[in-house]
Amino acid sequence: MRPDILNPLFRPVTSLEGIGPKLGAILGRLLLGSEDEDARVVDLLFHLPTGIVDRRHMPEIALAPQGAIVTLKVRIDRHQPGPRNNPRIPCRVFAHDETGEIALTFFHANPAWLERAMPVGATRYVSGRMEWFGGRPSMVHPDFIVGEEEFAAMPLIEPVYPMTAGLPRKVLQKAIAAALQSVPDLGEWIDTAFLAERGWSSFRDAIQAAHRPETESDLGPLAPPRARLAFDELLANQVALAVTREHMRRAAGRAHHGDGRITGPIVAALPFELTGSQKQALADIAADLGSSHRMLRLLQGDVGSGKTVVALLAMATVVEAGGQAALMAPTEVLARQHFETIRPLAEAGALRVALLTGRERGKERSVLLEKVAHGTVDILIGTHALFQAGVSFRDLALAVVDEQHRFGVHQRLALAAKGDATDILVMTATPIPRTLMLTCFGDMDVSALTEKPPGRTPIDTRAIPLERLDDVIDRVGRAIADGKKIYWVCPLVQESEETDLAAATERAAALRERFGEAVALVHGQMKPTERDAAMERFRAGEARILVATTVIEVGVDVPDATIMVIEHAERFGLSQLHQLRGRIGRGRAASTCLLLYKTPLGEVARERLKVVRDTEDGFRIAEEDLGLRGGGEVLGTRQSGMPLFHLVDPGAHADLMEAARDAARLLLIADPELASGRGQAVRTLLYLFSRDAAVRLLRAG
Repeated sequence: MRPDILNPLFRPVTSLEGIGPKLGAILGRLLLGSEDEDARVVDLLFHLPTGIVDRRHMPEIALAPQGAIVTLKVRIDRHQPGPRNNPRIPCRVFAHDETGEIALTFFHANPAWLERAMPVGATRYVSGRMEWFGGRPSMVHPDFIVGEEEFAAMPLIEPVYPMTAGLPRKVLQKAIAAALQSVPDLGEWIDTAFLAERGWSSFRDAIQAAHRPETESDLGPLAPPRARLAFDELLANQVALAVTREHMRRAAGRAHHGDGRITGPIVAALPFELTGSQKQALADIAADLGSSHRMLRLLQGDVGSGKTVVALLAMATVVEAGGQAALMAPTEVLARQHFETIRPLAEAGALRVALLTGRERGKERSVLLEKVAHGTVDILIGTHALFQAGVSFRDLALAVVDEQHRFGVHQRLALAAKGDATDILVMTATPIPRTLMLTCFGDMDVSALTEKPPGRTPIDTRAIPLERLDDVIDRVGRAIADGKKIYWVCPLVQESEETDLAAATERAAALRERFGEAVALVHGQMKPTERDAAMERFRAGEARILVATTVIEVGVDVPDATIMVIEHAERFGLSQLHQLRGRIGRGRAASTCLLLYKTPLGEVARERLKVVRDTEDGFRIAEEDLGLRGGGEVLGTRQSGMPLFHLVDPGAHADLMEAARDAARLLLIADPELASGRGQAVRTLLYLFSRDAAVRLLRAG
C-alpha cells in the first residue's frame, strides 16, 4: 500500500481548482504523452521549468533596449481604437514617462476592456518585450498590466515551462503552484553525511526551489535543488533494480546442461570462426544456464558482431537439455530476418524452428500453436505475438529478447511467465554507454561482443551536401552497371507540410525515372506481403536499389549490398546513423556510406556527421550520442521500456549515477528488508517515483 502521506501527490490533476476533464486530458498529453492517461499532481511536480522571464529590468522608456523584456512605469495618455471594419489594424494605447512616449499595441482587443484596464490619467506598470520601429518605442500585448498596489505583490521572475497546444500558460502555472502546496515533509532517505557533503536541502525544499529559479544558472542540471532531485530519482531506480535483481537471484531456477549434440554441428556449419568475445559470451551463458539461479543477462554488441549466432547456440543448449526456446523481436521484418538467418544453421543441428507473427492466422496458426504446445517446435521466433494469451509452450526454458529498448519490462516478464523459471537473455545492437548501463540494466549481468567476425571490411563513410545529389545519382548508376546493390534511406514516407524532407515514395519515383524496375520501395505503411516481395526482389538482385525508411534500421541482412545513401542525414541520431550504416559492410567487398546533408549544418549536426565519418566503433558512438542528445533518445522512445527519467540528465549526472548505485548497495546490505527508519523513507521514495513494484517483491520475500 502506498504511504498515506503521498496521497495528496497521487490525486488526479482534475482534483485541482480550475482543472476539468478537458484540461485534464491536455495535461495528460503534456505530462505523460497521452490524453488517455490520467495525470497526477506528482507529474506536475516533476515538470520542471526550462527558462525564466526576468522582469526585474525596469528602465525608463527611452533607455529600454530593443528586444529586451522590461517593466515600465507609465502614465496613460489616450486610446486609439482600430477601425471597426478592419480588425487587422490594432488598438493602441499611448502612455509616457519622463523620458518619452510609448505605444502599447493590441490586436483583436476589446476597446472597452482596455479602457477599464488602463483609464486615461492612471499610473500602470506594464511588462513585455520592447520593440522600436523607426525610432518610436512599442510594446505588443504586454504580459501584464497592473496598478501600483498589485505590482507590489507581483513576482518579477516567472518560470517558463514546456507547453502544449490548448493549455493556457497561466493555467499551468496555477496548477503547479497548487501542486507545490501539496508537498508534505517526507522522511529523509539520503544518508545524512552524504547530504551534508553535497550541501543539499530536503526533498520538499528542493522541489520548491526547482520551480522558483532566480537566475539562468538555477535551471542547470547541476544546480543544488536539481541535483538533489536527480539523485532521488536515481536512488529510487537503483534500489528497485537491486531488489529486483536479488529477487531474481533467490527465485529458484533450473539447471540446463547441454551435451553438444546440437551446438557442435551448428558451430561446424558456421562460415567463420567464432570470435573471442563470442566464445566468452557463450561461456558466461553456459554457466548461467547450468546454475540453479535464473539467468538475466544482457548481450550487447555492435552492428554485425554476431549476437544472433550466440543467441542460437544458447537456445540450442536448452533444447539439448530437453527444453524449448523463444526469440522475440520488435518488428515483423526483424523477426522474419532472424528466422531466415537461423533456419539454415538450425537444420545443421536438426533443430525444429518456427515463426509466429500477427500474419499467421486461421488453421495455419492453430496447427503451429498445437506443435508448440506439444513440444514438436524447439525454437519459436516471433514478435510480441509470442506472449499473447493463446500461446503456450510444453517447456519454455529460455526466452531471448532482441532490441530490449523497444520492449517494456512487463513484456519481458510476460514472455518469461510462459515457462517455469524461464531464463532470460536480452540482446541489443545499440551499444549502451556505461552510465546508462548502470541506470537501465543494473539488474542484469552483461556480456559484450567487442569484435566483428573475420571477413568484415571497413566502411568508407563520406558526408556530401544535397546540392551534389545529381553526382550521387550518377555514381549510383555506375555502381548498378558494376552489379552492385544500394540502399537509399529517406526519413519520411510522404511529404509533410511542416518539413522539406525527401519522401521515400517520391525519391523512389524519381529514381525509377532513371533506373526503371531496378528500384524497389520498402516502408512501414506497406502491407507485409508487399514489403516482403520488395525485399525479396532486392535480395535476389532483380532490384538493385532499395529505397526505404528506417524500417531497415535493424535486422535486414543482404550481404552483397555495398552502398548506403542516407538522405537528410543531419536529421538522424548518431546511433540510428550507425545502425543504418551497419546494413552494409557485411561481406568481403568494399562498402561505402554516403551521408547527404542539407546546408547550412547546425553545430550538433556537424559534430554528429563528423563522429560517424571518423569511427565505426559503436561503443564510442553511443557515448558521443549520449553527450549530444541525452539518454532518452539514445535508448529509444517514451514507450521504450527503459526507465523514463523525469529529473535525470544522464550526461550531466554521471557521477550521481555512480553515487546512487553505491548508496543503494550499502543501504540494502545494512537493511535488506528496508525496515529501519531510513528504510521506511526509502520505501516512500520508491512509491514517489513509481518504482513500487520493488516494494511488492520485498513483501514477497
